[in-house]
Amino acid sequence: MQQPGLNEFVKHFYPQLEKKALIIDMRGNGGGNVSPQLIERLRREIAMIAIARNSVPQTSPGGMLLGPMVCLMNEFSASDGDLFPFQFKHYKLGKLIGKRSWGGVVGIRGSLPLLDGGTLNRPEFARYDLEGKNWVIEGHGVDPDIVIDNDPAREFAGTDDQLNKGIEVILEELKTKEKTLPAAPAGAKKDK
Repeated sequence: MQQPGLNEFVKHFYPQLEKKALIIDMRGNGGGNVSPQLIERLRREIAMIAIARNSVPQTSPGGMLLGPMVCLMNEFSASDGDLFPFQFKHYKLGKLIGKRSWGGVVGIRGSLPLLDGGTLNRPEFARYDLEGKNWVIEGHGVDPDIVIDNDPAREFAGTDDQLNKGIEVILEELKTKEKTLPAAPAGAKKDK
């Protein structure tokens, strides 16, 4: 959830745009500060379809995935790794699958230097709900829609139960939520 991760997102997201669905894996995400950019990209809604001569239809705005999405998460996700699934759920982008995230989102802005060369980080900002009544995420985490744990022995043997559940959910959702762009209408008639 920092610059290298944002670079990886760009590298891997755009080649998937022609796919029917997307599984996002946030497991073990230690945090950063780029979740707003990722969520903005995933939230794009199609307004119209663009087409150029001798080309195929494209979404407008561009760079968006039309089909269903799910997000895998676990107890080893924190900070921006908590914020991403919270926003994913808030904006109803898809189901969260896995285990509740860690719940540590009080942020730091930088360190204060100490004389011995060490540093001190102090908590500086947190999040609360839209009604102004409760702190969100901190100390609890984000609850998944579908709770499933990865058994360590099965995972070591190559079975990822959380990923398998994500695939199962996506395949079921594709039965009713698959989207394709329609072909362009017939050419416009021009009167003289």
